[in-house]
Amino acid sequence: MKCLSFDAPDRPVLRDVPQPDVGADDVLIEMAAVGICHSDYELLAGRYIIPISYPVVPGHEWSGRVVAVGRSVRGFAAGDRVVGECVVRLPDRVHHFGFSLDGAYRQFFTARPEWLHKLPDTVDDLTASFIEPFTCGYYAIQRVGGADASDTVVVSGGGTIGLMAAAAAIGSGARTIVIDPIAHRRDAATRLGASMTVDPTDGNAVQSILDATGGKGADLVVEASGHDLSLGAVFDMAREEGRVAMVGINIGRPVSSYLGNIQMRNLTVRGCIGSPGVWPAAIRFLERTGIDLSPIRTHSFPLEQGIEALQIGQRPADCIKVTMTNG
Repeated sequence: MKCLSFDAPDRPVLRDVPQPDVGADDVLIEMAAVGICHSDYELLAGRYIIPISYPVVPGHEWSGRVVAVGRSVRGFAAGDRVVGECVVRLPDRVHHFGFSLDGAYRQFFTARPEWLHKLPDTVDDLTASFIEPFTCGYYAIQRVGGADASDTVVVSGGGTIGLMAAAAAIGSGARTIVIDPIAHRRDAATRLGASMTVDPTDGNAVQSILDATGGKGADLVVEASGHDLSLGAVFDMAREEGRVAMVGINIGRPVSSYLGNIQMRNLTVRGCIGSPGVWPAAIRFLERTGIDLSPIRTHSFPLEQGIEALQIGQRPADCIKVTMTNG
């Protein structure tokens, strides 16, 4: 079978390898689609938030079909369409699938049944490969109390996670505004159903939000960029007693911000990472709302062109989400 591994930092290799054996507690899965995540590039560069070693097979945003199950597995059978969580537990410790455990950049792989979720028929394979990042955006919204049609939600940052958070807000009926300097990301937000987009490069993003909300500010602000200027501005975009979800990654750098606004405006601010406990709800949400996530996908390649796919994905001015498929 084909497998795309990172043999060392900055050394992706596409090769033929044997199909994995199926242990008693394993589920053998044929990959249908797998997304390339920004954290995969961190792995390729030789760094990640937990210890890693090479070679490693990335791929934690995936969908697939069960081919076989081990003799101890219950609840799954050949033919089931599934997705799987990224942060998983084994007897030794917590692992990250696609980082400390080999992932889904390969035609066949094994997983444990407790990591898996069955897919409804209405969610196609390509959309299903978006479920992992969607759960992160969905979790960001839920982490600060959710959203409904009475709310104005601002998402600062139109990368994959920001657009997924916007999709969760839009699917909840909220008036949703997305801020991003890249035109094709703003266009994707509009096609998802955002009511308004803002280009922050003129330095007037906060005023644009205040103008759009009659001077009041947004009910909920999701900081999804990790950019210094965005991190410094989001507390000024929220209304009195508003909510702020911090999901964009910015570790190790000081950021200038008027933190007193948290107190003076009586804001609720929550940090968000990953998507613990929300996978079943997020899948039901996608099934019932039928929200179309396809505007987020800009490129698709067969796994055999995985090296090219990785190169394309490193150009944020040209793409948002790059997906690889099995065939």
